[in-house]
Amino acid sequence: MQQQSGTLFTISAPSGAGKTSLVRALVDAEPCLQVSVSHTTRPIRPGETDGVNYNFCDRSAFESMLNEGAFLEYAEVFGNLYGTSQKFVEDQLASDADVMLEIDWQGARQVKRLLPATCSIFVLPPSEKALRDRLSQRGQDDMDTIERRMAAAVSEMSHYVEADYLVINDVFDEALLELQAIVRSQRLQTEKQAHRHSAQLKALLE
Repeated sequence: MQQQSGTLFTISAPSGAGKTSLVRALVDAEPCLQVSVSHTTRPIRPGETDGVNYNFCDRSAFESMLNEGAFLEYAEVFGNLYGTSQKFVEDQLASDADVMLEIDWQGARQVKRLLPATCSIFVLPPSEKALRDRLSQRGQDDMDTIERRMAAAVSEMSHYVEADYLVINDVFDEALLELQAIVRSQRLQTEKQAHRHSAQLKALLE
């Protein structure tokens, strides 16, 4: 797949770091940014909507799509499968939109390998205590699940070194401003601006 003037972003974080809330606020602040809605086999949670939070499907449907080559990347996390629609990403980038993929470090690594121009971001909590508190305050998981997520978090967080940008989500508004700066800097790259404003640049130089 060849990228157009849009930029493909990946954003990864341990569960509870605040990634989803940050991305939701980022999309509200940056109209050019689209979030790819992943397919997943995990059960829908209270308050979630199919097609908005995720495209929920059973394992057999997911595996059929996988066999058809429908996913740009996929991974299995805590026994559930997650995948990114390749067609959605291609269509959005071709229309000059930027696309954000909320995926774990495994998926981000796959995407970066396939598309080296992808801009990868990692979000970390300010401390282990903050991460535990956020997981508990969500009210979505029982204590066994929280402990399992905490145990996996250290290994997950060690992969921040693979990302192009690192954001520490201590103060939410500051982390959001940092994400906005990353998105805007990518859109202002000379090659993308030249493609986006080709007619204007031609007129200026004639």
